[in-house]
Amino acid sequence: MADDKKQATWGGRFLEGPSDLMHRIGESVSFDHRLASFDIQGSKAHASMLAHVGIITSEERDAIKDGLDSILSQVQSGDFIWDPELEDVHMNIEHALTQKVPAAAKLHTARSRNDQVATDMRLWFKYACDEIHTSLNVVMSYLVNLADKTQTVVIPGYTHLQRAQPVSMAHHLLAYVEMLDRDRTLFSSVKEEANICPLGSGAIAGTTLSIDREFVAIELGFVNEKGEAKITENSMDAVSDRDCFIQFASACTSVGIHLSRLSEDFILWSSSEFSFVKLPDSFTTGSSLMPQKKNPDVFELIRGKSARLIGNLQTLLTLLKGLPLTYNRDLQEDKPPVFDSFDQTLLILDCASACLPDIKVNLERCAEAVDDPALLATDLVDYLVKKAVPFREAHHVVGALVSLSEESKTPLSELSYTDVSKIHMALGEDWSQVFDLEKALSSRELKGMPGPKQVADRIVYWRKLLT
Repeated sequence: MADDKKQATWGGRFLEGPSDLMHRIGESVSFDHRLASFDIQGSKAHASMLAHVGIITSEERDAIKDGLDSILSQVQSGDFIWDPELEDVHMNIEHALTQKVPAAAKLHTARSRNDQVATDMRLWFKYACDEIHTSLNVVMSYLVNLADKTQTVVIPGYTHLQRAQPVSMAHHLLAYVEMLDRDRTLFSSVKEEANICPLGSGAIAGTTLSIDREFVAIELGFVNEKGEAKITENSMDAVSDRDCFIQFASACTSVGIHLSRLSEDFILWSSSEFSFVKLPDSFTTGSSLMPQKKNPDVFELIRGKSARLIGNLQTLLTLLKGLPLTYNRDLQEDKPPVFDSFDQTLLILDCASACLPDIKVNLERCAEAVDDPALLATDLVDYLVKKAVPFREAHHVVGALVSLSEESKTPLSELSYTDVSKIHMALGEDWSQVFDLEKALSSRELKGMPGPKQVADRIVYWRKLLT
């Protein structure tokens, strides 16, 4: 006969226990032990429900809860010993509990590890979304602070990594605040999707026992805004659904991509070629060979971590694509990707929020870069449009002026009016007033544009929202 300890939960029909290799490939406690507090929370609610419907006594319920509290204390203090031979977090806790409380043998009544882990993970997703939401708020706040400091710093905006039009650095930074706000919405959606209780679905087809699913859902906080229970409606879907995993990993990937793009901007801006900003020494490194080097490692690592987050999402999509209903052991591999995505997302958010406050702006270099009249070529097109010149015609006119500027090696704004007037009759003697940078920015005060008032208003908006 097999060792009772190793076959405590499912070994009744087996004549021998799993091989060592089966233990190695089959155990998940090495990574799912982090669900311990959620598993205990679910088990306490389940015990309360079993007592509520009369399957166990109130005394048994209390003994089970006390035992679970004792185990939680051991877990939190680091004294609990996780045994891989017991496969997972659920069986480790149940085995330890049964050793302490004989009535714990009744705890698994009307419950399977399938709906148990589904419940644990939904509780974990709600927690994880809140944690990331908080970290997103911090990064957004620091970006708003930096935007506030750089409202009057004007830099070239880029398309195709070529100078395009002037914008304030603040407007540029606030673009990332908008992105991260959308990420907050994604995590709020994941949390709402996770807020449905699958407990009571059993292994696949529920139970013949008269349990109360709404009771346990309310105990665990799976409720709507009115405090009413939210429970899954199909037992087969409940135990095999991993949409929350994909949605969570996708939301983490979105954060990674947004922070990667932010990182790329700071990597460029801190280069000698740009020199718009100086990064803090505490988040840069040097070269083992070249003593002059100051490398933007934190932002390069954030950029690299985004690839890891994309990989985690791809792992989940590939894992799920061919699985028949309902539970398959492949699904044991669903947790490492989401746990890693959670850890890495928090890490890159924490790094960004720690680095942003100490970034210094090179005002002189920014001013030099934006002192390029070609940045306002589009404003010259608008000047002609206001004089009733069709846009396409105005575009070609200004293109001709740019060509003249390049051929004569004369800045666009310094071309002689004699030469300019020959290109189009609508170009009046006031044409060069277009190249007033302050006026150009102040002319962009419609909603969403980089005008100084619009930027200032948006900073006020975000400060109120993030407070």
